[in-house]
Amino acid sequence: MWAFLRRAFNGIRNRLPVEIRRRRPARGAHHEDNCRFVYQRRHVDFGIRPGERVLDVGSGQMPFPLATVLADRFLDQNVHRRGELVRDRRPLVVLDVGALPFADKSFDFVYCSHLLEHVDDPEKACSELMRVGRRGYIETPTFGKDLLFNWTQEMHRWHVVAHGNELHFFEYTERQRRGTGSDAWRKVIFGGARDPLQDLFRDNQDLFNVMFPWRDRFECFVHRLGGTGGGRGS
Repeated sequence: MWAFLRRAFNGIRNRLPVEIRRRRPARGAHHEDNCRFVYQRRHVDFGIRPGERVLDVGSGQMPFPLATVLADRFLDQNVHRRGELVRDRRPLVVLDVGALPFADKSFDFVYCSHLLEHVDDPEKACSELMRVGRRGYIETPTFGKDLLFNWTQEMHRWHVVAHGNELHFFEYTERQRRGTGSDAWRKVIFGGARDPLQDLFRDNQDLFNVMFPWRDRFECFVHRLGGTGGGRGS
């Protein structure tokens, strides 16, 4: 009898929408952003020592845990940041990454994550990061990730490719900016229902993001539409 009821229940459950069949475990606030630091620690040796000055440019809603100084351009939520700006006991400086108000090499480490894909002038931004920092880390979404999540229309201007000690910024075409027009992938990854694609995404973040540690200097190439640009930022 119980075996029959169990088979009947399973048959009904399998016909239900995924959202009803199985829910994901509850997650804490900013869980997706916390995952960023988990995989960064897995793939990157920041080498930050106690007492070093660490700047987080674009700290936003989830500042770098090892930062000693936070910096962001926007105090309020906008199209470029979905969460509230975090303010804690660390100094917070309002600034533009293209004009950092710090002396040359005043920071031992500069962390800049998911910011440069938004800026108007990547060459100038990269030059400023190198000017104020002795070493650092840059992260941006890959071309494929942007298209899957359909983030290019309003937010991202560039897709980035790292090659050795070089960062190449490619301006999105109008067709690429329109993207797929679908938020289906976003709903699966960040939705409440359990899906194998969520683990695939979280366990392969180094394939979905450009993860670029640098020391002293790096080369920056900007490829604008129409063939303009292509200059070096180092």
